[in-house]
Amino acid sequence: MKLLLILTLSLSTGYASFAQKEYKGIDILKDPSRTAPPMDKPRPIPLQKELLLKNMTWMEIRDLIKQGYTSVIIGTGGLEMNGPYMVTDKHNIIMENLAKGIASQLGNTLVATIVPYVPQGDLKGPSGLLRYHGTLGVSQQTFEHLLRDIAISLKHHGFTEIILLGDSGGNQRGLKTVSEELNQNWKGKPVVRYIPEYFDYEKWIGFQERNGIFEVSEGIHDIFRDTALLLLDNPIHIRKKQRLENNLFSVNGIDLTDTIGIKRIGRALFDYQVGITTDAIELARKND
Repeated sequence: MKLLLILTLSLSTGYASFAQKEYKGIDILKDPSRTAPPMDKPRPIPLQKELLLKNMTWMEIRDLIKQGYTSVIIGTGGLEMNGPYMVTDKHNIIMENLAKGIASQLGNTLVATIVPYVPQGDLKGPSGLLRYHGTLGVSQQTFEHLLRDIAISLKHHGFTEIILLGDSGGNQRGLKTVSEELNQNWKGKPVVRYIPEYFDYEKWIGFQERNGIFEVSEGIHDIFRDTALLLLDNPIHIRKKQRLENNLFSVNGIDLTDTIGIKRIGRALFDYQVGITTDAIELARKND
């Protein structure tokens, strides 16, 4: 036991001494930037081409910007109650998928990490959806500060066009306010575009009705468009299995059991929203 105690103390003392020597003069905990590589250091591996900044290395982002990928989308979603069957991450999932589709169609465009924290009502109350478990909100001021700081970060990295999109009605005012402020301050370098056409509820309804989809609200904060778009991504987002087992696979009077047919309409809705958003962006560019 004495020998074991001596060995343990020796190892502990030795490790502490080694640790002190290792960090002496280069305290990376206090100043991690001292270990950062030069900004122009060549990329050591082939480029993995992606659209989402979160899935890329800093060198890949840097080099794609140099290759002309100078447009970037800031998409905002939300975390909120969406009825008894739909995950709270709904807006973020839909926004990310649509943003990728829009970026792909535009070309030379990347997608920043979707902003999940958006205004959801009076934080003091709480009011609205904030009363429900899983809804996470921020103040209007915090939301606008967040958008502004993200845009400034992207400006520093060399993007020349920053596109603001919001997948929820409560996001639109902040997107518009920040775009107007930054365009005034930056004089179009880079240009910041708020695209309200992305969130055009009347156009979605019109498109659905032209395809035979007529909704009658059940008052559960759930709509066909969101259900169909989430079904395309993963059926678990709308609890397909459990709803089928309990004869509850419908929304606002629309039967969802023909999954293939619903996915077909969902894909058409997806392409339609990508198309009208892309058209609005390209029109804005022509009007610069």
